[in-house]
Amino acid sequence: MTRKNVIIIGAAGRDFHNFNTCFRNNEFYNVVAFTAAQIPDIDGRKYPKELAGKLYPDGIPVFAEKNLPELIKKHKVSECIFSYSDVPYERVMSVSAVVNAAGANFVLLGPADTMVKSTKPLIAVGAIRTGCGKSQTSRKVIELLMAKGLKVVAIRHPMPYGDLNAQKVQRFANVSDLEKNKCTIEEMEEYEPHVVRGNVIYAGVDYEAILRAAEKDPSGCDVIIWDGGNNDFPFYKPDLMITVTDPHRAGHELRYYPGEVTLRLADVIVINKMDSASPESIQIVRESIEKVNPKAIVIDAASPIKVDDSSLIRGKKVLVVEDGPTLTHGEMKIGAGVVAAHKFGAAKLVDPRPFTVGKLSETFRLYPDIGTLLPAMGYGKQQLKDLETTINNTDCDCVIIATPIDLNRIIKIKKPNTRVYYDLQEIGEPNLSQIIEGFIKKYKLK
Repeated sequence: MTRKNVIIIGAAGRDFHNFNTCFRNNEFYNVVAFTAAQIPDIDGRKYPKELAGKLYPDGIPVFAEKNLPELIKKHKVSECIFSYSDVPYERVMSVSAVVNAAGANFVLLGPADTMVKSTKPLIAVGAIRTGCGKSQTSRKVIELLMAKGLKVVAIRHPMPYGDLNAQKVQRFANVSDLEKNKCTIEEMEEYEPHVVRGNVIYAGVDYEAILRAAEKDPSGCDVIIWDGGNNDFPFYKPDLMITVTDPHRAGHELRYYPGEVTLRLADVIVINKMDSASPESIQIVRESIEKVNPKAIVIDAASPIKVDDSSLIRGKKVLVVEDGPTLTHGEMKIGAGVVAAHKFGAAKLVDPRPFTVGKLSETFRLYPDIGTLLPAMGYGKQQLKDLETTINNTDCDCVIIATPIDLNRIIKIKKPNTRVYYDLQEIGEPNLSQIIEGFIKKYKLK
């Protein structure tokens, strides 16, 4: 039997999951390489033999996506599996053209081949783009379940940018676990809000192993929450699927992969940020929902903000620091920090680009449309240092920290600064309380 040679096109997340669920022990295929995009410094390593299984005694190399055509020809590749998210359809088909021109088939794997079934009731929370407000929606769902006395364990979409063997199955129960596991800013932004609220969150690389560990968590487990990343569809088969939309990027819900998949899969759709979006943009989102998923329950919601000290903003020149991926491949132009700057009367948003150093300068080169915002990039020590230096270099009166965690805990900001907070606030009915009540009754949870 001749095995088909395969390349998995990814970004250190969905690619590893697709390999684990479809190819790891599949004797019909030979995965010759992964390619990497979106996230800096994740190529040039290997998917280790300990995770790759008996068919791959040497592990599997990871190359930059730019090497795709030559890899296809060198290894006589039959199929390339596109395995990352938050990508415009034009980009997906551009990669498809590269693959086809090099002679290979272009493949998108779907839920039937990649979703793992849990033994516990499972609620998945996803979004049509990164930065929609999925994390605060997940937190709201967890709070509602915990208020009913239920043990909730969250599982987060992967961000394995370090030692893959060490990250096979990760459990976070308190803030000290973040440092112990050498988390990046992006990881801390997702994990810390969970652990400070008293619930356990898992993440890592091997998502079936992660699920089985979560189901048997020592603190107990009645319900699993899949806290999705980017705009990916869940790694697990949901018993209830909630998708968050963003009218600040109206129309994107039908133009990005696999965001439209999450919209079509949803049982419940949240239209978030209605307090700061235009009526016209909100209507575009409503029309998109009606077009592709008219049976979904639609919840109207806002993300009202508050700050520690508004006096630091009023009349001042401010530097706004937002969540990194939301500004880069998420293409967000109006985040919580910008809303806070306008709401509390900032005189001016300061452009950080003249003051950037090192890897942050490279980030702006790769994503020139970020504009007058600073992405909190922190995938490694050098990026953290560059972020700290850039902030302290910037000619501003105040720094508005609009990241989900307080940057003061991990870098030294020498300028006056204030932090922005935001939570999901539903508008009228239906609401998540009613949805969760129905879920508890359906699955007879006590």
